[in-house]
Amino acid sequence: MTTLTNLTELTPLDEAARERLNDAAQAMIARTSAWSDVNTGSWNTAGLKAFAPMLAEAFSELEADVELVQTEGFEAVADNGKAEARETGPVLQITARPEAEVQVVLSGHYDTVFPAGTFEGVTDLGDGRLNGPGLADMKGGLCVMLEALKAFEAGPLKDKLGYRIVITPDEEIGNFASAEYLTRAAQAGAMIGMTYEPAMETGAMSGGRKGSAVFDIVLHGKAAHAGRAKEEGRSAIEAAAELVLGLEALNGKRAGVTLNVGSIDAGSAVNIVPDLAIVRFGARAPDAASAEWATSQIKALFEKAIARDGISGHLHGGFYRPPKPRNEAQQALFEAVHATGRAIGLDLEFVDTGGVCEGNNIFAAGVPNVDTLGVRGGRIHSHEEFVITDSFSERATLSALILNRLADGRLDAKRIKSLMGN
Repeated sequence: MTTLTNLTELTPLDEAARERLNDAAQAMIARTSAWSDVNTGSWNTAGLKAFAPMLAEAFSELEADVELVQTEGFEAVADNGKAEARETGPVLQITARPEAEVQVVLSGHYDTVFPAGTFEGVTDLGDGRLNGPGLADMKGGLCVMLEALKAFEAGPLKDKLGYRIVITPDEEIGNFASAEYLTRAAQAGAMIGMTYEPAMETGAMSGGRKGSAVFDIVLHGKAAHAGRAKEEGRSAIEAAAELVLGLEALNGKRAGVTLNVGSIDAGSAVNIVPDLAIVRFGARAPDAASAEWATSQIKALFEKAIARDGISGHLHGGFYRPPKPRNEAQQALFEAVHATGRAIGLDLEFVDTGGVCEGNNIFAAGVPNVDTLGVRGGRIHSHEEFVITDSFSERATLSALILNRLADGRLDAKRIKSLMGN
């Protein structure tokens, strides 16, 4: 049974894992740097397909079944307003001891936000920091996951714990192709989830997360010569402008709900009444009721837009990641992870955030999870992204100790999972 006292105590097995992972620190840094040199931008399908076998080979070091599965892709709205199929890379699925008493789902992603040719190479910034694409978000986290599992499997408790790992190629664009794989793995008996997004530079971790939506609203009008027959045209941009004002006006109407219009793709020559406009926007909501409210407001504004004379259209998208609020199960897990961190001198803080990740998907599948178990770093999603090198052994040790405690029962996974209904 979980008590904070026994979680803070280091056993000889914990010490052995810690020593092993300290010794592996330089190898982890070298492997992550090599992985960073392979571009895996979310839309770089060739790069994703080239990197996935490298990842599969590395994870074959585990005592587990490793499988690469090509996804069917997903639908996205193109610049012509039509939905089209987009292809991405394969999902890496890894399964070990599915018959074990304790089951864990682990997740991560190998895509980055950087298109090929935009941010390349690893640079030593000094002071224990490296700069490079995906070092923190999240190839470093994948390396930490792998080494923590190897350390755990080197101990005598491995038969008490089984796991399923899902590593995706499209997290940075919403997991539209891979979400079903996350859900299936979580619902295959998992009690606890562990996701390897980077921790903050300070070591703080994410607590509650908002839900996230992506919408595309396509509006069709009627083209006409702006000089000769302006009155015959119906401007899709005019309809889009009114729609955008309505969307942005929703900000501040309900606590925690935000909307942001990212772009309006429309128009051509100034002497043509524009007959196509695509409004692309995102929304965030702190809980399910707020997500439903936001969706209903968006639908109402869309209906108003297509009620205009000569305007038609369609709405694409929605809340692809449900909210992940703090609940009793999440809080119990955070407290257990905090106590485990104390065993190696960490005072972990859990901070609520508007950001989203695969932990949202796993929570929605009914599994409590901690989702920032990766390396410490900062400036992610920018060319200044960096990783703190001494966090590799630190964070791998934290995960190994969590696995040890799940396997020996000091961290009661079944009890924490039971709290999800409260």
